[in-house]
Amino acid sequence: MTRRGIACAGNWILDIVHDIPAWPEKSDLVQISKQVSGLGGGPANVSAGLAAMGVAYPVVPVGLVGARSLGDEIIGLCAEAGLDTARIGRTDKATTSQTHVMNVPGDSRTFFHHTGANDLLDAARIDVPGLADMGLKIFYLGYLNLLATLDAPGADGRPRAAAVLADARARGMLTCVDLVSSQSERFRDTVFGCLPDIDYLFLNEVEAARATGQPVTGPEDEPGMIAAARALAEGGVHRAVIMHSPARTVWLEAGEAQVFTPKPLPPDRIVSSVGAGDAFAAGVIHGLHEGWTRAASVDLAFRAAAACLGTQTATGGLGPELLSGS
Repeated sequence: MTRRGIACAGNWILDIVHDIPAWPEKSDLVQISKQVSGLGGGPANVSAGLAAMGVAYPVVPVGLVGARSLGDEIIGLCAEAGLDTARIGRTDKATTSQTHVMNVPGDSRTFFHHTGANDLLDAARIDVPGLADMGLKIFYLGYLNLLATLDAPGADGRPRAAAVLADARARGMLTCVDLVSSQSERFRDTVFGCLPDIDYLFLNEVEAARATGQPVTGPEDEPGMIAAARALAEGGVHRAVIMHSPARTVWLEAGEAQVFTPKPLPPDRIVSSVGAGDAFAAGVIHGLHEGWTRAASVDLAFRAAAACLGTQTATGGLGPELLSGS
């Protein structure tokens, strides 16, 4: 069976991005100069990014949102992006997950997040057997440590997400997993509990340090990033650890670390960094799906991330020109 297509499962979030001139002091007021709503969360950004680039294979969103107006907005944004929402469930037991992003253009962004319906996403709602029967090639899950039910230990003591990933691999799909920089007390346990069922692990340098305990002093610390990647690979990742920072990407596969350096963007071209990591992941995942080399995959990932940085939302800058120029 020739498999084609990508399932994007996990966090579906309504991102509300607020541009502010500076971060206020405690109890002060700051005016919002601009406000934009968009899809947020790894699977939302990856699937919408792939759709925006005009990929020629199925992209299947999988997740859970609330039953009221915020959930309606996510469904509407998915429709605008050309995404099929048949596998995005609705619940009246929790509100739709949302993140209010306070963005100081060219400087920093701060997130206020409500997990909401994503906390209730479980294996039954994901339906791995049904996805496998569709002939999909890649099963993407994001973000570990921000999905309460799947992060929680199952009967075997490992995160419930591990069983979902194991099922996907057993049914012939490649598993790609992305992390998030959460403050979960079980961050390391959740990550290492899932590593033996992950083919490709995506994360940034902060998450790598948090998961492994290896010191990574900053985005340019190649030795620290490589050491952390090796620790994760030794934890059981089947194919590759793909670690990205604003200054470096480390691709560790079969014991070999290959380092890529993106071309820096001028500060005046950076509107918001919201979703840049997910745009990077979408580029690499497309390359994996198409059987590209590491270099070609990372090149697309860098161009997708750069395009994302130029707009307020996570996928607003992505388009078919990214693939036609690859």
